Amino acid sequence: MREGAKSPRKAAARTPLSRERVIRTAMQVADEKGSAALTMRAVAQPLGVEAMSLYHHVDGRDDILDGMVDAVFDEIDLPPRDTDWKSAMWQRTASARAALRRHPWAVGLMDSRSRPGPATLRHHDAVLGALRAAGFSVPMAAHAFSLIDSYLYGFVIQELSLPFSGSDELAEVASAIFDDMAADAYPHLTELATQHALKPGYDYGDEFAFGLTLILDALHPDETAGGTADGPAGEATDQADDQSTDTTAGEPG
Repeated sequence: MREGAKSPRKAAARTPLSRERVIRTAMQVADEKGSAALTMRAVAQPLGVEAMSLYHHVDGRDDILDGMVDAVFDEIDLPPRDTDWKSAMWQRTASARAALRRHPWAVGLMDSRSRPGPATLRHHDAVLGALRAAGFSVPMAAHAFSLIDSYLYGFVIQELSLPFSGSDELAEVASAIFDDMAADAYPHLTELATQHALKPGYDYGDEFAFGLTLILDALHPDETAGGTADGPAGEATDQADDQSTDTTAGEPG
């Protein structure tokens, strides 16, 4: 190293450490290498410090993960208040999908933390608030939130796990599967590939809109102006609650 040149470690150490810097650096490490590679040493190295220095700002790896998850929630748009509930849920869920695609390690951690941060709590409260304001009862708001997020997380996991990321790669994968196979071996899969998936402009990500629309169209506010359950959605909730009560009553004490 030439005289007067600064080592990367010393240059990085010039910027004071903070909890936010540690968390952001940890997210960069996880984005590049996955959460399994996230160690105190792996986070300390790009910061130009020793691993023990991090403990002045975080309690350990679990605390870092808590902060990382909260930072991802902070990237998700809250449901807007100036639109109808379906549009609000759509915008929030699309924003969440985009955040999870930016941080693939996050999808399995989002609701796993026993010490959720302020952005996480703010996000959950806003989603529930939007549903409650639209006339969803407390139980139905919980059902809707769970259903939407189950679809969101499941779709992102499948989307990120696909062995292709575009039409060219999809064509290569399909060719490898079908080239050595009799044309009539799996007729329905062949039909799906040739008449749908391999058509110009196909994007698996477009399936997200279809599923989310189906879910949102199936959900309905179940409270009247007086705050009581009303209509098919309310009846479904009552039936589910009755079944739960019957099941519980039949269990041995």
